[in-house]
Amino acid sequence: MDIGNQQKLQRLYSLLEEIEAYSRSIGKLHFDMECCAPEEGMEKAGEDMAVLGKQLHKLTHAEEYTSLLEQLHENHAGLTPVQRQAVEHLFDDYSRTRNFTPEFAFEMDSAFKKAYGRWLAAKKQGDFSLYRDTMAELIQLTRRSIDLRDRRYASYYDACLDDYEKDSSCRQLDSFFSALRGRIVPLLELIRQRPANIRTDFLSREVPVPAQEECSRWLLQQEGLRSSALVLMTTEHPFTTNFGPGDVRVTTHYYPESFISNIFTTLHEGGHALFMQNEPEEVVREHCSDNMSNAMHETISRFYENIIGRSRAFIHFIYPKLLELTGDTFKDVSEEELYRAVNLVQPGLIRIEADELTYSLHIMVRYELEKAFINGDISPDDIPAAWAKRYRDYLGLEVPDDGVGCLQDVHWTGMFGYFPSYALGNAYSAQILAAMQRELDVFGLVAKGELAPIASWLREKVFSIASTSTPDQWIRAITGESLNPDYYLDYLQEKYSQLYQLD
Repeated sequence: MDIGNQQKLQRLYSLLEEIEAYSRSIGKLHFDMECCAPEEGMEKAGEDMAVLGKQLHKLTHAEEYTSLLEQLHENHAGLTPVQRQAVEHLFDDYSRTRNFTPEFAFEMDSAFKKAYGRWLAAKKQGDFSLYRDTMAELIQLTRRSIDLRDRRYASYYDACLDDYEKDSSCRQLDSFFSALRGRIVPLLELIRQRPANIRTDFLSREVPVPAQEECSRWLLQQEGLRSSALVLMTTEHPFTTNFGPGDVRVTTHYYPESFISNIFTTLHEGGHALFMQNEPEEVVREHCSDNMSNAMHETISRFYENIIGRSRAFIHFIYPKLLELTGDTFKDVSEEELYRAVNLVQPGLIRIEADELTYSLHIMVRYELEKAFINGDISPDDIPAAWAKRYRDYLGLEVPDDGVGCLQDVHWTGMFGYFPSYALGNAYSAQILAAMQRELDVFGLVAKGELAPIASWLREKVFSIASTSTPDQWIRAITGESLNPDYYLDYLQEKYSQLYQLD
């Protein structure tokens, strides 16, 4: 073993301890801003994070740190496979910003941190013009940051995609979304022509927030999460974050007249949390954790939200608990009526409320617009109209205001390139289900509420290799083949053909 490289790595890790402390502190301030900071305090919170970010930039661009990182990236003899991957991830992160001046890094960080409060204010008023200048600034800063990289990309948006899903490209995703469009749109049209008599009147019945919170905690427990390493809070746009496997934070949003919505939000965010709590100890110890792609993460959240959560087996399992938690609220609703209602196909304006079939069409809208405005094919001024046109063309809906239109998602406060991860996660989850079913009676277990063997299978086959694999290596190791959207499309075809009696 190369003792010299091990010594260099341990010195690098000692520097990382301080770097990661700053990173966690910024993350905790961001969590506070989104969950409990008063509206008038958000701008200052953004400024505080930018100041800490300035120091973080100094630490990650200090001569000793960068020299050690470059040496170990150039020659990693004597490092374990996990250690090599840790160096690779750190070098990738560094290479994106290695040419940033401290002034530019601060300018960019400040703009992105302040954007959240401005987006929230514009969303509440349903008026994109209030956010337009901020959006234009973020787009220009993103393009400038990509220009400063040593690596060249086919387009600006290709760079954004690579940041979230390593080695992905517009060419690959154009083909992926074309495949989805080719089968989902015709299936949706068939369903519109053959509407089913699905009862939905009970979905808007009021359920008190305390009962919803109790249900959320119970669902997270069923997914297999450790409550001692978990926090559950509320926010405008639910998300999950972590500061190590011992500090995972789930957020949701309670609507008294939309109890069912919270069930699937909780299952979705709980899937993220399960991933975060269950990476191998070696991966965490070697500073390599939380380096899976966003699509890998979305795979598990979509798996629990939809493939498990909307299955007839899961509705059978949770039905008695829902009746227990809500008293007489749903006493006249049968198990079958609940199953059919939560799988109703009803195109809507809101992505996070979308039914399972049309969800990826929402992602396609965002993918097409992100690609256009990041690459400069449209200007920020064009976004509301372009959004409205696509909702009209793809989903047959009119957009009444920007709050339920192009301002509905928090992602455009800086996460350009993230959206395709959701659709990719849908496809990966169905492909993984097929592999899991070769070894487990998945829905037989779910119907009995025995979710632990499913979580164990994921821990062994999926979580264990995520941070040390590229997306293609990961899905090939789990399923034996590269991403194949046919598993997802076949799953949708079978499920909805049965539900709507299309055969």
